[in-house]
Amino acid sequence: MAIRRIITKEDPTLHVVCREVTRFDDKLHELLDDMAETLYKAQGLGLAAPQIGIRRRIAVIDVQDGSGLIELINPVVVKTSGRQRDVEGCLSCPDQWGYVVRPNKAVVRAQNRDGEMMEYHFEELGARCALHEIDHLDGKLFLEKVDEFVDPAQEEEE
Repeated sequence: MAIRRIITKEDPTLHVVCREVTRFDDKLHELLDDMAETLYKAQGLGLAAPQIGIRRRIAVIDVQDGSGLIELINPVVVKTSGRQRDVEGCLSCPDQWGYVVRPNKAVVRAQNRDGEMMEYHFEELGARCALHEIDHLDGKLFLEKVDEFVDPAQEEEE
């Protein structure tokens, strides 16, 4: 396993729609393992393949709720409901934070590392994280959805 370099918002890779994964092999397994290691080293909640320069529809998330690492390959949002507004940040947008409105619940269908189709039911932070990472796969950054930016220095003072 290896820790990959996380690219930042200026990189064009973060602004294009990613291609589907068609080969479920050892190379994919190694990439998923590297993404997990990179995510944990960066102390993030989610990481999408384009954030490490790979234009494939792959994301990993771990919202630290006890459910562990979830690998999403070729994810599709099946259904969303509810509404939540909370502060988001991104490993590719260091030191930028802002309020984003997202659905409170999301059903996502995705393949696992062996190509098997899975269905995930996310709520609250899990839904926010999954939808944030899927946005990356569509070439979108959370900055495009921010309705109010937050200055972390001012937040600490309060």
